[in-house]
Amino acid sequence: MSADPLLVVILGPTASGKTALSLRLAEQFGGEIVSCDSVAVYRELEIGTAKPTKAERHRVRHHLIDVASPIEDFTAGDYSRLARKTIADIRDRGSLPIVVGGTGLYLRALLEGLFEGPARSEQLRIRLRRRADQRTIEHLHRILTRLDPEAAARIHPNDTPKLIRAIEVCLLAGERLTVMWDKGRDPLVGFRILRIGLEPERNGLYERINARCAAMFEGGLIDEARRLLTAYQAPETANESDRRPVARPLGSLGYRQVLQYLRGELSADLALLAAQQAHRNYAKRQLTWFRREPNVSWFPSFGDDPEVQCEVAKMITQELGGTKEQPRDAASEPALTSQASTDATEKLKIF
Repeated sequence: MSADPLLVVILGPTASGKTALSLRLAEQFGGEIVSCDSVAVYRELEIGTAKPTKAERHRVRHHLIDVASPIEDFTAGDYSRLARKTIADIRDRGSLPIVVGGTGLYLRALLEGLFEGPARSEQLRIRLRRRADQRTIEHLHRILTRLDPEAAARIHPNDTPKLIRAIEVCLLAGERLTVMWDKGRDPLVGFRILRIGLEPERNGLYERINARCAAMFEGGLIDEARRLLTAYQAPETANESDRRPVARPLGSLGYRQVLQYLRGELSADLALLAAQQAHRNYAKRQLTWFRREPNVSWFPSFGDDPEVQCEVAKMITQELGGTKEQPRDAASEPALTSQASTDATEKLKIF
């Protein structure tokens, strides 16, 4: 057995009981939970993100929740750098780090590292956001499909920040993003990783997803979205003449359907049905992504199943022990020349 300290990773689709399992394990083994969720990182979005409750966060220390403003473009690289530092700090405190979440790209960035891609070009990003505003977000997805069909298949058509970053990389580097994903990665070292996957029976999972969405609507999601719209614009309806900043996470699951209701495009009942369908589709994509993860111990049940909790606890008990080694930080992005940014902007004109 490796002498490196243990890192537990709990992955699975939305509503599969990851939080329940992580809380049980953290309390049993003196752990701290590191969220791996691309929407939970944002402040001010509460009901639609299914973040752990205040009571749950009081029971066990949680990290990487509410760390970004809604107007920030928080990337997988940002997550990887913060998560690696957080995990190292948890280890240095003598606690067990437990990474929990369903955002596959964030998890891959954390564990496998990111390619050393080009730095951000604000000039290009402004043009891409303007394209999304004028021609819809789906237009960006079509651009990416022409540049890199495989990357387009992995990124949701409504995920504006990821679409912008993917197009940006393709244009600036002159190479497909999926090719660059396999180059120059900086995998996490200094830990032995125990991957636990939850894959409940599909009908039962869909029932929980439907119930969770209904609870969000009943629990004030519409009012929360309405309050957010007083301060921010939604990405799909953003207007340059509006002084409110754009909050990208308002285009995420649940919020997107509620905003359609608030604009009069859907009734409340149809918005709920649309949100439920969108979350079910997302669960399918999550499982497709996670099945590609190596060395996952899969459990065909929910994380709140006592038998699953007992079996995972046994696995952790067997794994615990060993000395510690400092993991390396993720590589920082290189500087971008103004000429590269200009060239990329010119390439965009062909779409």
